Amino acid sequence: MSTANGPLQGLRVVELGAWVAGPGAAGILADWGADVLKVEPPEGDPARNFGRMLGGDLPVNPVFELDNRGKRAIAVDLSNEQGIDIVHRLVAGADVFVTNLRPAALDRVGLGPDEVLERHPSLVYAIITGYGLEGPDAERGAYDIAAFWARAGIAESLRTPGGPLPFQRGGMGDHTIAMTGAAMVSAALVERARTGRGQLVSTSLLRQGVYTIGFDVNIALMWGRTLGIGTREAMYSPTLNNYTAGDGRAFWIVGLEGDRHWPALARAVGHPEWITDERFANAGSRAVNAGELIGFLDEIFAARPLNEWAAAFEAEPELFWSPVNTIDDVLSDEQFHAAGSVVQVPDEQGSLPMLATPVDFGGRPPAPRWRAPRLGEHTRALLAELGFDQSAAASLLADGVAVAGDEASQ
Repeated sequence: MSTANGPLQGLRVVELGAWVAGPGAAGILADWGADVLKVEPPEGDPARNFGRMLGGDLPVNPVFELDNRGKRAIAVDLSNEQGIDIVHRLVAGADVFVTNLRPAALDRVGLGPDEVLERHPSLVYAIITGYGLEGPDAERGAYDIAAFWARAGIAESLRTPGGPLPFQRGGMGDHTIAMTGAAMVSAALVERARTGRGQLVSTSLLRQGVYTIGFDVNIALMWGRTLGIGTREAMYSPTLNNYTAGDGRAFWIVGLEGDRHWPALARAVGHPEWITDERFANAGSRAVNAGELIGFLDEIFAARPLNEWAAAFEAEPELFWSPVNTIDDVLSDEQFHAAGSVVQVPDEQGSLPMLATPVDFGGRPPAPRWRAPRLGEHTRALLAELGFDQSAAASLLADGVAVAGDEASQ
């Protein structure tokens, strides 16, 4: 494993999580330099099965790697008192505890926030839940598609009139809340540096979801109005709409400030006379005549391929636009790479290209130290760090209290 780098170097994080939200938050902290100890049951984090679930039959699990690279892993049985004691010992030596298990499950093993913070008042205790720590559904199970996508209103807000509900892409809410989790831990660490005391910090997928569509929710809170979703053929602002070029490539015109961006668009499509045409000259007239103008633009854009339109758009600095990329398009996009979106993660064969976390320090993304750990890969080493001698560690392994990598299914 390569040397840690990043602003959190020297901090120790214990992660007791599953799937994506909690491990994702701890994974960001690992990317940022923290020493993250991943605690798993003997059968492993269920996210280790993502490769098979997604139909892959390759030795690398890209989903698990993204959220778990650079960590050290220990596998222990939390149905056993000795296993619980091991985790308590790990927490006693940590700066941060990250979890996304339900509060009742944590309380059963003495790892609820009240008990842990009473024992370790300088610890930052970070918990990510589905619906929060209070209320009738605090203990309800939730994946991000339930709490973030469905219950928070995102799916319904994106449904076109009369159309089916859209499906969320994998982990959208989880990776969004992982960034929030890393941010709340970082803020709590700043306060601890000032006061010497840790604290409980928490967030929920429900809260993350409603914040994601905060424009809509705050308008409803403050104005009592709900914004509907329109169709592209009837958008009030034709300068803020998507279109399709003659080669079938879609793109988005993002002229949010219509009166600023409209002249550039009119010139780019070869109709400078539209700038002063009474039908289109200002935002109000363009809204009234939106259907007609969108129809004109659809016909014009269909006459040329996107690369030609791109050249025309680039000649107008006040015309803001973007291609609508597929994932393959993203991977071949020069700017995707120039923006530092890919990092090389060391492994036994050299390195693996992976997505970087979306933060730079010192002008570049932090370099992850190593691939994701195998199940129980560091169990023996971490037991030794906790003071268990070889005989005691061997007894724990023989009794199934702990599982080492060479004895576990990878």
